[in-house]
Amino acid sequence: MARLPELDYLAEADFIAATTREIVHGQLKRRGLVISMSGGIDSSVCAALAVRAVGAARVLGLLQPEKDSSGTSRQLAEQLANHLGIRFVVHDLAPTLEAIGCYRTQQEVLQATVPGFGTGWKFKLAISETMGGQLAITKVVAESPAGETSEHRLRAADYLKLIAATNFKQRLRKVMDYFHADANNYAVVGTPNRLEYDQGFFVKLGDGSADVKPIAHLYKTQVYDMARALGLPSEITSTTPTTDTFSLPQGQDEFYFGLPYPQMDLAVHHLNLGLPATELAQTIGCTPTAAEAVYAGIHAKRRTTAYLHTQAILVRPVPEVA
Repeated sequence: MARLPELDYLAEADFIAATTREIVHGQLKRRGLVISMSGGIDSSVCAALAVRAVGAARVLGLLQPEKDSSGTSRQLAEQLANHLGIRFVVHDLAPTLEAIGCYRTQQEVLQATVPGFGTGWKFKLAISETMGGQLAITKVVAESPAGETSEHRLRAADYLKLIAATNFKQRLRKVMDYFHADANNYAVVGTPNRLEYDQGFFVKLGDGSADVKPIAHLYKTQVYDMARALGLPSEITSTTPTTDTFSLPQGQDEFYFGLPYPQMDLAVHHLNLGLPATELAQTIGCTPTAAEAVYAGIHAKRRTTAYLHTQAILVRPVPEVA
């Protein structure tokens, strides 16, 4: 039965660090690295690898909370910055997001979707169960100030509008990343793991933009193992992956992947090896029909998110510029 590849994580960390150092100094001709730190496992491992690559003195961490962010995220990010001995800057993005209409657009969609939605309400997005082979449907989960929870299906146009407004958050963070990169002659670190990179779980010109992506080849499970091997604080290595995008706590599985990351890692790995769905079913404990549906979902996300990986396409080639 196939499992994720075994790694010597310290040796892998040394390889990533050496390669990153060559990319930053040799190819990009930059002095150091800027990284947005959310307190999550991916950015935490990337920050530790950045220190390993260029030294703590040449790594700058950015903490960029906004109105819907969890306070815990900032605490964990500060703890990690202090643990690694790197400088960090805090930017509160809420005023800018307010000015460009992010929160207003969210409010308009939610008021049209959730009866009574207003001040004091919280929300998140979630998808319907996909293991049975059903088409994933996105819904709003809303919580009233009294703590009452309700679910509401989003119209396609409202879903697109809400996502477009939410994407302001990732794109604004990247604007700040590149401001500090330009000001210091640094390069920007991207933090997607293999699961996110493969399945398009990032925002184009937002968290998908970077100069170097040191863990895009590592499955999420491997990133957690790397964090423990690097001796990162237990508060970080024991965290559950979240989007930290909406005002209600939200797991990545309920918003996008449909399965917890250990199972999704195995599903993508099995598919990459060309293994049949029947073997995946045995590995993750589901029916062959459900496993076929998981494979179909992986293929569907690869197709529909291919656009996120593309660069601007020239109408005619410019041969003098690579």
